Amino acid sequence: MALRFAGSATPDVAAVAREAIRTAGYTQGGFQARSCSIMTSLTEVERGATTDERDLDPADYDSLPAQHQVTLFGFACDQTPDYLPLPISLAHAIVRRLDRLRADGSLPGIMPDGQSQVSVEYRERRPARVATVALVSSIWPEGYETLAPLQRDLQEQVVRPVLAEQAQGLAEDTQVLINPHGRLRQGGPEMHAGLTGRKTAMDTYGEYARHSGAALSGKDPGRIDRAGAYAARQAARCAVAAGLARECEVQLSYGIGQAQPVGLDVETFGTGRLPDEEIKRRLLATFDFRPAAILARLGLRHLPRELGRPFYEALAAYGQMGRDDLALPWEDDRLAEALKD
Repeated sequence: MALRFAGSATPDVAAVAREAIRTAGYTQGGFQARSCSIMTSLTEVERGATTDERDLDPADYDSLPAQHQVTLFGFACDQTPDYLPLPISLAHAIVRRLDRLRADGSLPGIMPDGQSQVSVEYRERRPARVATVALVSSIWPEGYETLAPLQRDLQEQVVRPVLAEQAQGLAEDTQVLINPHGRLRQGGPEMHAGLTGRKTAMDTYGEYARHSGAALSGKDPGRIDRAGAYAARQAARCAVAAGLARECEVQLSYGIGQAQPVGLDVETFGTGRLPDEEIKRRLLATFDFRPAAILARLGLRHLPRELGRPFYEALAAYGQMGRDDLALPWEDDRLAEALKD
């Protein structure tokens, strides 16, 4: 059994923080990368040697049990090409376009602080109409003296192009609300603080489906509450990609000191081509849900080094599921073929 030891590098934490703030777009105003205060208090934690799961034989995966007790959910559906519910897929596309136009100078008055909510009307669990889109963005002090130009620009350059491309036939009478409570000349950390542990639904499936209580970002990807959420998503996506159901939720429960999940459940909400118990049987026969097996299959602890670039940093915005702009290993649905047998 090979051992992997922690590194001894000492990063410049303040410089890293300032670069992250600058990259996010906070380069002027009351909170900006150049002049904000960065306070650090670092304490070394002795964690000892850890086992590299890639050096283990599958027969030894039980030697790396779960270190936390947690219940996780993975979900997939056929409403969009990325197997996500339509509301969260549209919301991410809207804020992604807003951020791109801000960054390239097309919308110079916009601050890097915005949020979108999409309400979709369903009939028999199928999207029938995009009812409402709400988009709120903060603006720089010198940007947009009146509300009307802001509303016009965001509707014409952001919301409508996304709906035309990704919600064809569903958005003819959609109500669009742009900054309905007026102009916001503050945003981001200057207005409110807090990130880690927040907005878990936005990282996953919106409020359409259940999601895990534990946050995904801000923790070691080897933790079972993060790795297990990715494994559950992959299993659910493969079930839908295999045509076993139009919607699939996979629930995994882990106990401290246990390698095998103590519980696994499948729910297809009446959309399954096969009984839920049969889909569950096929998932158990195809996927190894032990922590070491998940880490080895998805390569979660090796992705930044193997890709030669930051990987998890890109997951901090626009969600962590779907994402056709990133080669996410948990979005690999090639195992769907095995589920068809």
